[in-house]
Amino acid sequence: MNDLIRRMLPSPLPGNLGEIVVELREIMQSIALLGLWRAKFFNEAAFYGGTALRILYGLNRFSEDLDFSLLKTDNGFNFSRFKNALENEFKAFGIDVGFEPRQKPENSAIESAFLKTNTYMQLLVIDTPKEFLSGIHPQSVLKIKLEIDTNPPTGFNDEMKYVFSPVQFAVRSYTLPSLFAGKLHAVLCRKWKNRVKGRDWYDFAWYVSKHPKVNTFHLEQRMRASGHYDLPEPLSQSKIIELLDNAVNHLDVVQAKEEVSPFVTDVRMLELWSEDFFRAATRQIIFV
Repeated sequence: MNDLIRRMLPSPLPGNLGEIVVELREIMQSIALLGLWRAKFFNEAAFYGGTALRILYGLNRFSEDLDFSLLKTDNGFNFSRFKNALENEFKAFGIDVGFEPRQKPENSAIESAFLKTNTYMQLLVIDTPKEFLSGIHPQSVLKIKLEIDTNPPTGFNDEMKYVFSPVQFAVRSYTLPSLFAGKLHAVLCRKWKNRVKGRDWYDFAWYVSKHPKVNTFHLEQRMRASGHYDLPEPLSQSKIIELLDNAVNHLDVVQAKEEVSPFVTDVRMLELWSEDFFRAATRQIIFV
């Protein structure tokens, strides 16, 4: 096993296959970020979303995708420019991945791609105990999705964040108030038909308890860009509270808990969730 991968793994390994696969996925996320940094990707883009919160700011839930935003609009951006850099970085760690770009839908500003590897083979790479390997099909595929907004809303702030273990590298990220603005936009505007994305509400509660400042102007620009706010006056604090209260009134708390449960290690922290809990959380936001 590559020594750096060994240092990225918990010792001992988790006691079940699902948690081991999560550790493998998180190693792949970190290697992908390292490869993008080496390729100067963060000269033109910033990291945001749930995985940014987990890796850079300590969010205590697992997140699957790597989400990015260009620093300025470039409708001609193509992830394939970074294909060789990413594949070579993984190869240096002894991990064989394939890079698969996705065709961007017409009129979409979201460019996406996948990093794919054989789950069984990579579990062998990290010396997974043999008793766990019987639960994995030899042809199963582990995928890391990369998404980037090529036409980002204005008004965000960014900063360089440094990762020190086990390899030192830098990642440009949205600042926490701008990240919180993106999360409030998801809470207010993301549509999942009849499903509830409990992960959004989990992150919302995390922000409120640890980093309650929100970039109000960036939230307004996101809502204008998505067509959810079109009044001539600036988006006010009272309007945001009103919209959040309405979202809470329509929240299926039980369904939200069920959706987020697989992504947290201690589901007891969800016991407090209720409409009253989220209304109280809304009053803790600091608008800047």
